[in-house]
Amino acid sequence: MNRGIRLAQLGLLVNGVLALVKLVAGVLGNSYALIADAVESVADLFSSLIVWGGLRVASRDPDNRYPFGYGKAEAVSAMIVGLMLVGAAIGIAIEAVREIVTPHHSPAPFTLVVLVAVVLIKETLFRVVNKSARDLGSGAVAADAWHHRADAITSAAAFIGISIALIKGPGWEMADDWAALFASTLILYNGIGIMRPAVEELMDHSPNEELLRAVDAAAHAVEGVLATEKLKARKSGTRFLLEMHVQAEPSLSLHDAHILSGKVKHAIRSAVPRVEGVLVHMEPYEGQ
Repeated sequence: MNRGIRLAQLGLLVNGVLALVKLVAGVLGNSYALIADAVESVADLFSSLIVWGGLRVASRDPDNRYPFGYGKAEAVSAMIVGLMLVGAAIGIAIEAVREIVTPHHSPAPFTLVVLVAVVLIKETLFRVVNKSARDLGSGAVAADAWHHRADAITSAAAFIGISIALIKGPGWEMADDWAALFASTLILYNGIGIMRPAVEELMDHSPNEELLRAVDAAAHAVEGVLATEKLKARKSGTRFLLEMHVQAEPSLSLHDAHILSGKVKHAIRSAVPRVEGVLVHMEPYEGQ
């Protein structure tokens, strides 16, 4: 979790610098695509703040108010980031259309240099953060990563649009704005893609079958476990909470059944470290 927080802090610094650079270059260089890119970077700035806050809350230990922990705060922050992307996409699209129907000058050539630097920086940041998101299993960190990718996409689209406007000359000034409009559709797509897994986690969507199979295998490997059933799991932040029914010899005493359930919990958490909580309901074996 601390790793995710550090990456969010890095994103804050990078997005703040890039937003300022792109805004100044866009205004001086007469490029709405670059200004739209700056707006997207500002959204990145706020998203990194949200992710940072969400991860800090999610890292808290369970207490009397939230006995199952604060892990869902991560999904909430990812949902907010996705909504911000959708909002930014709609705003950029509206402004791009307005610019298309309004005659204006061609962008300045120096804006291309700024965009190349932005694409390289943001794509590198995306790869670093996305790798960490996969390692941590964090939806919020993944959302932050894709926000960086969205910024790289808008910058690449702006580069193409400005290049067309400069190469074609008079009459092609709006290519810059069409690039911003195209970028807005990609940002919208990314925003929806970020919200989908966040909604699934908030709705306690079942995790992938691979995790469930690993949990079931770990339980069956414990001596004395004769069968398992009703395995259910849900994601909370970067961890999983699960419950299952374990069948054992009907002659087991309550004390021995309690010890066996403890062994099952230990085996599962050792085999699948991302499982944080295990509720085992012991039952008499009913097989033939």
